[in-house]
Amino acid sequence: MARLLLFTIAVMLFITSCSSPKDKQLKISATTWVGYTPLLYAKEKGWLKPLHIKLMHVSSLAENMYLYKAGNADAYVGTQYEYNVLIKERKSLMPVMMFDRSFGGDLIVANRSLEALKKESGTIDVYLEIDSINHTIYQDFAKHYGLENQKVRFHNFDQAYISTLKSSKLTNPTVIVTYVPYDALLKREGFKEIVSTKDGLQLLVVDALFTTHEIFNAHKEQFTALKKLVDKAVNVVKKDPKEFYDTVKHYMLEINYEEFKHSLGDIIWINERISDELMQRIHEAGFPTRDLL
Repeated sequence: MARLLLFTIAVMLFITSCSSPKDKQLKISATTWVGYTPLLYAKEKGWLKPLHIKLMHVSSLAENMYLYKAGNADAYVGTQYEYNVLIKERKSLMPVMMFDRSFGGDLIVANRSLEALKKESGTIDVYLEIDSINHTIYQDFAKHYGLENQKVRFHNFDQAYISTLKSSKLTNPTVIVTYVPYDALLKREGFKEIVSTKDGLQLLVVDALFTTHEIFNAHKEQFTALKKLVDKAVNVVKKDPKEFYDTVKHYMLEINYEEFKHSLGDIIWINERISDELMQRIHEAGFPTRDLL
């Protein structure tokens, strides 16, 4: 009996030691940002299931970060803002793969002109996701356009809620920090674009997939395979945006195809190549690139 027990234990240990990392589920969280849609496309096409990758879709940048902090996700997609927050707690955090650079995709809309906002003597309502890159964008905007001393009342909501606001219902001067594709819904409701990362904002915003060195080493095969699928999906959206949109449109709120296609012009894909100029700016921002796939 003892020999049988020892044999059984030895077999179980052998099987465990020989199991591939790709057999372990890898959980990734992502928001509805046009630059992350290649992940949504891969999920809808069934490409992630054979790799034992579970993609969790959340509605806000803060929720995405909190989900990861709570240990409910192994990796997350986000900007350098979330990285700079989380690196303080998880020293081995690193970007695994790049997705895009915001080039108009992060923007500020308002129910007043920029000149009217500068002259405003009352309180300005600002809607944004406070614990996210949204706040950094507002600070950059206020500093650049001399609005730092204006009286401001912040309203912290996720973009799913913010996108339901209607300009005609808001009597106070209102500024909204948003991003594509949510901006399309706000523009439908009468808000006007003030500035964006393409025009008027100098802030660099790049998006990547982040995890720790430990998780990366345990799931290296899955991350490597995922990188190839992301590149494949990006090629699809470039060549056949309509088919791509039809595949992911149920994630896109009420964004129609033309609005989705327009939003693609508000980002620059950097999943395959990063220009020397952009690489220099990324390094100046203290963003590590050594371990990128």
